[in-house]
Amino acid sequence: MRTPSNQSSDRLEREVAHHHAIAPTAEVVWNWASPSGRRRAARRAGFFLDQLNAAPGLLALEVGCGSGVFLTRAATSSARLVAVDLSMELLAQARTKVNEIATSGRPRLLCADGQRLPFPAESFDVVYGSSILHHLDLPEALREIHRVLRHGGHLVFAEPNLLNPQVALQFRMIPRDWCGLSPDEQAFSRFRARRLACAAGFVDVSSEPHDFLHPLVPAPLTNVVAALSLWLERIPLLREIAGSQLLRARKP
Repeated sequence: MRTPSNQSSDRLEREVAHHHAIAPTAEVVWNWASPSGRRRAARRAGFFLDQLNAAPGLLALEVGCGSGVFLTRAATSSARLVAVDLSMELLAQARTKVNEIATSGRPRLLCADGQRLPFPAESFDVVYGSSILHHLDLPEALREIHRVLRHGGHLVFAEPNLLNPQVALQFRMIPRDWCGLSPDEQAFSRFRARRLACAAGFVDVSSEPHDFLHPLVPAPLTNVVAALSLWLERIPLLREIAGSQLLRARKP
């Protein structure tokens, strides 16, 4: 495992401090706590579960598990799970949640940096995560994920879409404190994600825009807007401004 540079160490300190500050209300800050936010989380978890259930007994790594929003859902899969996060406070929340789930093999949780994963090469069949790659140096993170994946293994990540007007406004113009953003996180386009995944050595790379369901949609309208979102995702050009992107790739 490489020694962090001074710049990387500074980034880690800022990320730890940011997540320490938001830990008590993290799921509200991340927009997973509202009715539409929970609906969005369930759909996103479905993308991960499709890969985790692809074969019995896969060994999977969740990068940036946070408070366990997706880890608890992944724990219902047939995969064996390991999860990492930088924040001890968020890991404690995740550990509490997974301990409440009756599973034969609970996930193993570790405090670690997604750019310097404490695992040997070719350790995992699947590496996945939600809204974490944009907290990292994307080229370096993708190379590290490539390193720990076994040949034939898959990555699946859901990330903010920089081409979405609200996402672009939050990341490029509005003061970060107003939006609950850390000092270093930066959204990217699906085209950059795809290009860098290919450069990292992945094949079968795709990054598809999805999700027009805003977390502030009132509960009575959630079903209607969710159905409309699926329709909007199929419209050329318009789909490019969806709120999220789903990055998938395979290590040859």
